[in-house]
Amino acid sequence: MLVDLWSLYPLMLKSRLFEEAIAKLWHDGFISGEMHLGTGEEAVVAAVVSQLRDGDAMALDHRGTAALLMRGVDAASILRELLGRSDGLCGGLGGHMHLYSREILAASSGIVGSSGPCAAGLALAVQYLNSGSIAVAFFGEGAMNQGMLMESLNLAAVWNLPVLFVCKDDGWSVTAQSRNTTGGNLEERARGLGVHSVAVDGLDVRKVLEVSGPAVERARSGQGPTFLRAACVHLEGHFLGYQLLRAIREPVKEVPGIAVRLTRSMLKPGGAAIRERAAGVKSVFNAVLSTLRDPRRNSANDPLLKARNPLLSDSVRLDKLENQIEQEIRSIVDSVLAEIQS
Repeated sequence: MLVDLWSLYPLMLKSRLFEEAIAKLWHDGFISGEMHLGTGEEAVVAAVVSQLRDGDAMALDHRGTAALLMRGVDAASILRELLGRSDGLCGGLGGHMHLYSREILAASSGIVGSSGPCAAGLALAVQYLNSGSIAVAFFGEGAMNQGMLMESLNLAAVWNLPVLFVCKDDGWSVTAQSRNTTGGNLEERARGLGVHSVAVDGLDVRKVLEVSGPAVERARSGQGPTFLRAACVHLEGHFLGYQLLRAIREPVKEVPGIAVRLTRSMLKPGGAAIRERAAGVKSVFNAVLSTLRDPRRNSANDPLLKARNPLLSDSVRLDKLENQIEQEIRSIVDSVLAEIQS
């Protein structure tokens, strides 16, 4: 499997470094609006995307940057788009949540669950063309509560569509834990609609490759759709600037402001009873304490490190590879920034 890691790790590293560069640009004020990164999803995306070929299609969610980059879309074009430039991938009008590439048959949307019907439509098209191609949908587990995604799973089963539904399950639906918002087992839910379902550790790229490979072949050979639930971790939370992570990472800067507002709320005349106010404060502190134990803060849950460790046996080759990718990303970012500053 080291052969696979030498081809998969570069995809993951390039994606991670590119999104880290995006994060810095966002924090520095070059990119406006919310920013949803896919850091922590690299193993899932790399394992699946690496098996796609010309004619295959992708329907992406609001974390589509990694998949597009791994599929070969020009990084500078993506970056110009995020910066709102007219020469960006989508003319500067799409931002990071609405990225499209006609050349590789890929489309993303910020509408939760929309990758399901998009992938089903793409799969129906390639089925009519009898091209042997497939479609892939990427989405989070929260999207499984959207009716259009459930309808897409149903249609895919009824029409035996060549589609792979990839659920990136990080256990959180925005700022709520998914166990408090989603009932039942997601694989069983998909099976109930007649869709073959499997689960995998989405932090281990080799395991995702082992499971997704047969799913891709099922679709190509006319055996129908597969629902793949990959457990992963969003290292930055739902979006950049996620409040609880920010408080943990920069307590001196963030906590005083929170404490002052909580104190004012507790002492303000009128309103809720003291017992109710105290319960609210307690819930805030419990959220902070749970974030201290959050898997997003544990380096053992970084898929990039899991993929990298076995490659340390050939440190010379690894150093050369990492330096090359780091220089490539740095060159792209510097070049685009020079364009906007000239």
